[in-house]
Amino acid sequence: MRLIAWSHPTPDGFTLRGWHTPPSGKPLLHFLHGNGFCGRTYEAMLEPLAQDFDLWLCDIQGHGDSDHGGNFVGWNRNAELAMEAFSTHLPQFGKVPCMAVGHSFGGVLTCLAMADQPRRFQRAVVLDPVLMPATMALAVTLAETVGLSHQAPLARSARRRRHHWPDREAAFQALHGRGTYKGWTDEALWHFVNHALRPSDDGGVELKCRPSREAEIFASAPTGLWSALRRVRTPTLLMHAQHTFPFVVSSARQWADTNTQVQVEVVPGGHCFMQERPSDTAQRVREFLVLA
Repeated sequence: MRLIAWSHPTPDGFTLRGWHTPPSGKPLLHFLHGNGFCGRTYEAMLEPLAQDFDLWLCDIQGHGDSDHGGNFVGWNRNAELAMEAFSTHLPQFGKVPCMAVGHSFGGVLTCLAMADQPRRFQRAVVLDPVLMPATMALAVTLAETVGLSHQAPLARSARRRRHHWPDREAAFQALHGRGTYKGWTDEALWHFVNHALRPSDDGGVELKCRPSREAEIFASAPTGLWSALRRVRTPTLLMHAQHTFPFVVSSARQWADTNTQVQVEVVPGGHCFMQERPSDTAQRVREFLVLA
């Protein structure tokens, strides 16, 4: 799969970067990654989709090849900036149908983008999006206000995570079958090792996404999420794992119950099921998107 690098200077003082396949006239698929990852981490799933779609991969602030950009500008602003970059480069693809796919954090940003630009995408698939219940989002916002958000369990875990290894082989061996990466195919894990790590000053490799940025995201919440979810008018498939966070299951059900454009499908695996079963996930995504 041939990928071309792109960049977009934002008005917020940092540059977003990512990759796209050569424009071919096929429908264009906009993809946003999960927290701590980057677009090319998902190549095992995306490569089969490139047979039917041109691909647009955006690395969010502080992830992949995008700039760290100082303080995290928030979920809503990152969704806006991702769409700004997409809209700027879109003319080179011509007047083709646009689809959207996002995982976890990127799934929520995709939902926010669909709410703000209801005509941009014809169909969308969100993969285990971390749709916080309204009470949970309020609690996170209050914790931010009083300076306690850093105590969130996922944020504490992110800050403690190992971020440096002697080389890529050592990173692969250390991550294989553990934590977030449990159950990932070897191919998917190598895509993470090859694309979400960079050379460090001491000759080793380190995470491109700083643990502090990952923690900032875990310790924050989108603004007006459920208002945005009610405004989504794009036919959307929400796929969540059998073994995901309980709040994802309840939020998925609530969204589908209150928005007729949304349908829910439960699939085997955990929160990163698309890395455990990339080919199967690609087929499920394709089957929904080609209905457009």
